[in-house]
Amino acid sequence: MTTKRPTNPPVVDDEIIAVRPAAATKTGKVSTERHMYFTERDLNRILANLDGLRQTVFPSSMLEHEVNAQKQQHFPSVCLIGLGRCGSNIALDVASLVYSARNFYLNEFNSQEKQNNEQEYRPMRWIKRSLHLKASHTLKPVFLIEPLVMLGDLDKDIEGRIRFSNKSESSGFLRDYTKMKIMDLSEVHAGGAGNAPILGQYLAKIILNKETQRFSNADWKFIHSYLIDSCGIKANQSRLYFYIFSAGGGTGSGMASEFGLAQQYAYMSKTFDTRTLPESEENRGHSFVFEPIFTSGICILPNISDHGVEMSEALHINAGRLLCKYLAEEWDFSYNFDQEEKNDTNAMHRIRPWNAMMLISNDIMRYAEETDDGDIQHIDVNTMERYANQYISQQIFNILTAQAVTTDYDENYFRRAGIDIGETIRLDANDLFMSLAGPVAVAYAESVMPGEAGATEKPKLFDKQSTSGLDIDDLFFRSIDLPHFNKVTQAIEGISLLPIESTRYRAILADFQKSGYDATEMKDLHFFKNCSSVVSIVSLPKDYKLSYIDLNKLKSHLNNLFPNTTLKRYALVIGASANISLTTLIAKSPCLSDDFLTLIVAYIKRCFAVDNYRFDEKLDSAMLDFIRSEQFDEELIDNMLNEFENPAKILDTNWYAIKPMYEKKYRELINSKDKFISINDIRLSRDSVKKAIKYLREIYRHKISKTRVISLYQNSDKAE
Repeated sequence: MTTKRPTNPPVVDDEIIAVRPAAATKTGKVSTERHMYFTERDLNRILANLDGLRQTVFPSSMLEHEVNAQKQQHFPSVCLIGLGRCGSNIALDVASLVYSARNFYLNEFNSQEKQNNEQEYRPMRWIKRSLHLKASHTLKPVFLIEPLVMLGDLDKDIEGRIRFSNKSESSGFLRDYTKMKIMDLSEVHAGGAGNAPILGQYLAKIILNKETQRFSNADWKFIHSYLIDSCGIKANQSRLYFYIFSAGGGTGSGMASEFGLAQQYAYMSKTFDTRTLPESEENRGHSFVFEPIFTSGICILPNISDHGVEMSEALHINAGRLLCKYLAEEWDFSYNFDQEEKNDTNAMHRIRPWNAMMLISNDIMRYAEETDDGDIQHIDVNTMERYANQYISQQIFNILTAQAVTTDYDENYFRRAGIDIGETIRLDANDLFMSLAGPVAVAYAESVMPGEAGATEKPKLFDKQSTSGLDIDDLFFRSIDLPHFNKVTQAIEGISLLPIESTRYRAILADFQKSGYDATEMKDLHFFKNCSSVVSIVSLPKDYKLSYIDLNKLKSHLNNLFPNTTLKRYALVIGASANISLTTLIAKSPCLSDDFLTLIVAYIKRCFAVDNYRFDEKLDSAMLDFIRSEQFDEELIDNMLNEFENPAKILDTNWYAIKPMYEKKYRELINSKDKFISINDIRLSRDSVKKAIKYLREIYRHKISKTRVISLYQNSDKAE
């Protein structure tokens, strides 16, 4: 054929999408990187798998099936993927909370006695109070979005752990919440990842390379088609995916980015695939149509400076590996265009697992406990995790409501709640895709509705005068404060990742408040000064009028505190909660925070540094110089670091004896020799460290120039 084709086109067959290695560079080096994820290419089989999942998510009686034969149920616009023990527990918590909220609303809040008998814990008290559940005589608007929830762990007993958790005691939750699915991966591996992310990553590669038809678990092919094969097509209406995991463990930290990469690769492959796939008549219109999706990791960082207990160094190293890997991938995707090749192959190598990665430190829960009870010495792990679960649930609620479409709600919701959907300013997946990238921190606060909304006339969205009694200055301040409990709303407020060490940040906050919220000193912190974009979500009760004065005050605070943001986006959600809440998502600059840098340097020192740099502070100082200096001395990096990471530095065992065991499992489960990947191939390299540093350098130097008025008369010397 004479048709001109791009160089190094993707190789596509019915099982694997793979990219041939790029051509040799001038130096003779050949890229050995290959993404090899199984991807179903048969459209009819994908649609059949989606129908199989849909039937379990939306079970219906025969009568309902006949009535709604022509009406296909839409998947929720949002999916939560909880990976590892921590991630699956948090996703389970979110599912139980939204399930409870829906039940309370649909039962018209007539179950007060049953609620009083249930075991109380902070997240449930928060949602009960935020929904005003005690006012059972009046219907209140509530959070009704039910996301699809996928739970996965390299543990053969994940189903038993979930089934016998406290959630199973709450009114048949596990039986009735059909939108929650368990990814049983025990046939690939049933014993966890041993707190080693590289093993979790390698096991995830095995899972994602193995043909779905060869899994004994029949549900896996349905879940795989939903998460990976069909993302972005018309038949799959989900557009937001949140991966929840702990950075300090082995399973979640290793699996999460691999699952994210597989999804991104399948999505990008369809984008660059210009072939017209065959469709049967009944499936016409369901092929891939470009629809943006937004994916985010929600990453729980380990404690760094616990006053009571010295934390395990492995947790810090594991988290640092994840952060280093993500920054290197983000650098390639967003900034690395020095040797840009304008072909599909090059673009397919420029992928990162998520559009953004939200960072939530477990340390913030310690500060929340400190301000609540005044004693942080005796906080246990379960309490810490419970606080983290609640904080994350709050943020997920607000993000989901900010982008929710009407199909996510009960069909009678808006009519019964008296909400005018036209007043809502929402964010869609494309808004988030364009607004949020890289590491992201969260600032959050909420207030009860001041006074009584006693106006008899229908309230307007904005009121010109601030007569409501809301202190918008205080609301904004509490959102960026050290984490603390709001005893009125039972919410955990504050910032998810401290910009600097807590004692210094507390002093700066005190000066900020005393000065009447003058941001002169605050805005010089890299966390605020180098922020590239912010997204603010304001959630209002349906009967509350937000004044223009309050709105302008909020915008002024954001403009003053974030002087170099290229983009500011706002969402206004009405009727999703009985409280007023403010969520601000801070993009990219969190990678310059103390905690972030501490974790990433801890990993580099332990797993890369040559012997004489592993135990002193020379590498610590050098890392700061690498970020600050005008010229990046890559030769010095070469002298200080080995070429590849050494996983044995984390594990207290013989790494070279472990590696063949896992590679043998890969060969046994994936028979084709040309699909084999060694663990050595997924090690991070010194080049990954350099890319991560280049990303930090880019953010460190981020600034904008203010728009200047350009006039033909500005420099005129004539008086004419």
